[in-house]
Amino acid sequence: MANNEPYDVAVLGAGPGGYVAAIRAAQLGLRTAIIEREFLGGVCLNIGCIPSKALLRNAEIARLLQRGKEFGFSFDNLTLDYSVAVRRSREVADRLVKGVGFLMRKNKVDVYMGTGTLQAADRILVVDSEGKEQTVRAKNIIIATGARPRTLPNVEIDGKHIVTYREAILQEELPKSVVIIGAGAIGCEFSTIWRSYGSEVYLVEILEHILPLEDDEVAEELSRSFTKWGIKVMAGSKVAAAEVVGDKVRVKIEGPKGEQTVEVEQVLVATGVRPNSENIGLEAVGVQTERGFIVVDEGLRTNVPGIYAIGDVTGKLLLAHVGMVQGIVAAETIAGAETVRLDYNAMPRPTYAHPQVASFGLTEKQAREQGYEVKVSKFPFRPNGRALGMGEPEGFAKLIADARYGELLGAALIGPEVTELLPELTLARMWELTANEIARNVHAHPTLSEVIMEAAHGVEGAPIHL
Repeated sequence: MANNEPYDVAVLGAGPGGYVAAIRAAQLGLRTAIIEREFLGGVCLNIGCIPSKALLRNAEIARLLQRGKEFGFSFDNLTLDYSVAVRRSREVADRLVKGVGFLMRKNKVDVYMGTGTLQAADRILVVDSEGKEQTVRAKNIIIATGARPRTLPNVEIDGKHIVTYREAILQEELPKSVVIIGAGAIGCEFSTIWRSYGSEVYLVEILEHILPLEDDEVAEELSRSFTKWGIKVMAGSKVAAAEVVGDKVRVKIEGPKGEQTVEVEQVLVATGVRPNSENIGLEAVGVQTERGFIVVDEGLRTNVPGIYAIGDVTGKLLLAHVGMVQGIVAAETIAGAETVRLDYNAMPRPTYAHPQVASFGLTEKQAREQGYEVKVSKFPFRPNGRALGMGEPEGFAKLIADARYGELLGAALIGPEVTELLPELTLARMWELTANEIARNVHAHPTLSEVIMEAAHGVEGAPIHL
């Protein structure tokens, strides 16, 4: 398409939110372009969710092999090659990235590789890797520039000894010892991967428990599991200093029991992310931000007519699937098509540690603080036949329901494959089903999902197998 003919939609950023927005816009008959400075698929497909889950699968197999005696098989000389796991993760990521390229061609979305900067509400200047400039004009612009790792003032990233997830996920060499700063999803997942391969792991979290945004009981359960497994969990602690000394990093950690210094091969800084909202022309066109995040309404509109924003750069909920659904809603809003209003409180929140954690909605503490009269039910995996057969009996399902109406306010799950169990609960929340209706839904036996059924029975005080 000629550059002097405006697109209906131009998407700035080709991560999960951006490329999904472009596809949906094209499906709705809108002439669409997408602009990406680094790689199609963004952080998620290339150096985030997808390769990390491939690594976690390798880690799962590594743990299983180390438990061979329990299942009746043994090895004379078991060796685990971490570099193979990393190379496999790259193959998985590359395949999906190629798939995104195919989807762009299939949906006739024009792709511009280069750095995009807003010049006006209907123009983006694109500069490619060779410095060549061109202007992309569009009636509507969707900003989907994502986020990048947040760093600490007293811990200098050098890309080798002190790293962020970007370097960590690409390195083929396994760190024999590591301090992970930050025990959110990224910190807990890398703890799982590296510990599965035998690394000595210190997991440091400044707040009172790991997974600080999750339910207290779930966090305590994961902390116990990690500790039993040999991960040194240090909640309520902070890294005061990290100094590279030769081929080691000397890390000073301050915690409830005082100060200690450890020497490790590597430090991973996993303290969250910050939005990619600088140097993209927001000031030039007057797009409103708060703490760097772009302010949007329920239709993902910014304060500037014709400019929308989706994904991590909005700060709503920094998860790939949230960016995806925001992309769909933004495209439908632009097209004037039927769409939905997003309930961010009902969005699923998965953590692929071992054991897995999955949640949505309010924690028990939040529900009580907000004045709800609640009924809480927990059902463990230990009586579940499927979990026992898998050799993964740790964890539980916890439901938080409104005592007056029985509707779900939230859920917190920890245990085998609980990230796959969550959609039943978020669907129930969307359609305002009660715990009783979930309990009355027949669940196949034996399945892990029976734990949800039993917990739902428990909201009314009558679980069957406990």
